[in-house]
Amino acid sequence: MKLTILGSGTSHGVPVVGCDCPICRSEDPRDKRMRASLYIEGDRGEKAIIDTGPEFRLQAIRAGIKKLDGIFLTHAHADHVHGLDDVRPLSRETPLPVYGNDETISEMKERFSYVFKETQRGGGKPRITPTVVSGPVILGGLTFTPIPVKHGMLDILGWKIEEKTADIGAAATDVAEKAPLPCVSKIFAVYLTDTSEIPAASRKIIGKPTVLIIGALRIRPHETHFSFEQALNAALEIGAEKVWLTHICHDCFHGEIIDYCRNFIKERGLTGISAEPSFDGLEITL
Repeated sequence: MKLTILGSGTSHGVPVVGCDCPICRSEDPRDKRMRASLYIEGDRGEKAIIDTGPEFRLQAIRAGIKKLDGIFLTHAHADHVHGLDDVRPLSRETPLPVYGNDETISEMKERFSYVFKETQRGGGKPRITPTVVSGPVILGGLTFTPIPVKHGMLDILGWKIEEKTADIGAAATDVAEKAPLPCVSKIFAVYLTDTSEIPAASRKIIGKPTVLIIGALRIRPHETHFSFEQALNAALEIGAEKVWLTHICHDCFHGEIIDYCRNFIKERGLTGISAEPSFDGLEITL
């Protein structure tokens, strides 16, 4: 399984419109942060995405995305869904399932109401099938398990991504043709963005991931997002081996966040864990 960070930025993105701060003027490409999104590729040819932010078209072109088997939403804020119309070229042949909790799917259907109405021919619109999730979703050899978390007062979802290790053969040309297999992998990833609290019940769902990608807005506290310290403390409680921070604002240079993470680990005398800020285009292979 390969994960690609399509975007690592917060709702404004970085650089921020109208901002002249040093981070927004940085020449380090890792300081250019599109809105947060994750692309998942399974070993059997499965392709999925978590969130379709406003830059989805640019992100998809950069990552060479030519097909999708599913779209998984965390919540319906603009920076996570407003690129949904750009899946049109990927849904010509087969409608794309879009998964989320009830509130997210309801708001998405309202926001994109034209998609579900009879309209004149021409112009085009995405062919999507909204689905409210209540449990794991299987796409070929991948299993996506919803993780309820809090985003301030909002109930949103994180996603646990597991890949079956049994009977993984050549990449499938048609995911639907592959029969479901029991999930036996102990190597898996968890994606938690826009998180301010992880309920105890959700920690049981999470388990101990190999890779944890977690939202960490900035050093300063925020009412609806983890700070760097809060995100790293949550990662320690979860017990992840490798931690990548995402949904980062323009308060810090990428290099400064690397130093913050290293100091956090050193000061606590931690071993067996690594933590770094993610960046747009980062590829993680499990």
